[in-house]
Amino acid sequence: MNASAALLPAKSTAPPPDAAGAVRPELAVRGVWRGTEIGRQATAVVPTGWVPLDRELPGGGWPTQSLTEVLAAQPAAVEWRLLAPALRQVAARGGQIVAVGPPHPPYLPGLRQEGLDERCFVWIDARTPAERLWTAEQLLKANACGAVVAWLPQARPEQVRRLQVCAQSCEGLAFLCRPAAARHESSAAPLRVQADPGPDWELRLHILKRRGPPQDEPLALPSMPGGLAALITPRLRHPSRLLTREDPADAVGGTVIALRPRRNAAVQ
Repeated sequence: MNASAALLPAKSTAPPPDAAGAVRPELAVRGVWRGTEIGRQATAVVPTGWVPLDRELPGGGWPTQSLTEVLAAQPAAVEWRLLAPALRQVAARGGQIVAVGPPHPPYLPGLRQEGLDERCFVWIDARTPAERLWTAEQLLKANACGAVVAWLPQARPEQVRRLQVCAQSCEGLAFLCRPAAARHESSAAPLRVQADPGPDWELRLHILKRRGPPQDEPLALPSMPGGLAALITPRLRHPSRLLTREDPADAVGGTVIALRPRRNAAVQ
């Protein structure tokens, strides 16, 4: 190669645009997606059981061979409600569901109400952070489970990165449960969601990280615990309707909206 040839610009490998200046989908580079679009999932997925959530996730479900981070303000308060529909599918196919270091012993009657058979459920009582991390890594490397749900509230970024590398060898689901404060920390998990309890037995889900654009508004997922569905009266299925807004009241130099229970007029 002569000196003049070495100074020539490199030949572009980007797909040619069409007449309108947009890249044609059939010429898109494999493994690359636009930041304004939800990316494709290279591995298999398991539907989450929540149709609105599936629409917002690459591939339409929880990814396999990848780490999914679930953040919650109170540990073990909403994680089972969020993950139960997908775990039911894993159990129906005969896959083992392994819980590593949950903060509370699993409540078997509640799991049965969620459709999870205890014969497909394994609880590993790992006490220390080192034991939890080692156990989760070995389970993912062995690729012996249909789903691994591990609680590692004190996981450091480099440890999360190691779990993501191990998850790439696992054909099942891999969930890492951490506190909500971890949303401000960096994470190698390709998918991060935060779940919080909402009004009227809802789950408020905010997708913090995905292969695609940021999520504008959190999702409201109807999620009444299975054991309460047959006990709650129709009126109590929507507790927010029992509250009314009153006139603003001055308080400490500001204005607040006071909420009071609505009384039955017949009782008054």
